[in-house]
Amino acid sequence: MSTAKLAVAPSHPGEWIDSHCHLDAPEFDPDCDAVVSRARAAGVGTLVMPGVHVRHFEDLRRLAHRHGLPYAIGIHPLWVRHSADDDLALLRATVVRWHDDPLLVAVGEIGLDHFVPSPDPAREQRFYVEQLKIARDAGLPVILHVRRSADALLAGLRRVPVAGGIAHAFNGSEQQAGRFVDRGFRLGFGGALTFDTALHLRRLARSLPAEALVLETDAPDIPPHWIYRKAADRAAGAAQGRNEPAELPRIAAVLAELRGWTTARTAQVATANTLAALPRLAAAVRGTS
Repeated sequence: MSTAKLAVAPSHPGEWIDSHCHLDAPEFDPDCDAVVSRARAAGVGTLVMPGVHVRHFEDLRRLAHRHGLPYAIGIHPLWVRHSADDDLALLRATVVRWHDDPLLVAVGEIGLDHFVPSPDPAREQRFYVEQLKIARDAGLPVILHVRRSADALLAGLRRVPVAGGIAHAFNGSEQQAGRFVDRGFRLGFGGALTFDTALHLRRLARSLPAEALVLETDAPDIPPHWIYRKAADRAAGAAQGRNEPAELPRIAAVLAELRGWTTARTAQVATANTLAALPRLAAAVRGTS
């Protein structure tokens, strides 16, 4: 993979893509429009919104079309326990029905979570593999939830190859990173990168090939260090800060410092990589700009 083959860079260095945020989360119900406005004022013009459950798909799509933002649909591993078996068939039917929607760019957020104990690990695994099949059959990339599950996710991708995508909030080994990249994936870095104590994550951000990196917030979750409140502070009554897409340029500045890049170079690399990971995204951005 070489940067010469990547998609076009932004027209000016202030244009950023948040490759993963959840604007349909209830935390944004009071002021979602203002959140989008703040993001755009900060230079974050494109926000990719992955789905988490079939009950949310219609609302997510309406939100996407209201703001001209790309979205994905999938069943998050932590939502598998709240899903019916026929939700997989509903997801497949919805992907088929919305396949020609230019704002639909991927199947996701799907994957495996080996940090939060599952009441039925085999069922979580089955949902993951079946969603890979849906993405494969639709010719769409996937947005993967990777939480202590990189090897298991890679095993699934060997069984059911898909058209690449993004491994969101990646924190695996350098060897695992290479295996994802070899399969056409880019790796998402966000607020966790901003903590001085995130030594492993920072080593990855420095050492991985430039074409492997994309930027994300996971808003409202994974707040950067300037928003995060420690448990003791929360116990004392301090509210946990809500992450927003507008924080992406400050997160990007941390990546730039780690890599020794300028802001313009960071924007160019991250944007090109995101467009390469989600090929429909370029058309979605052009169609709504």
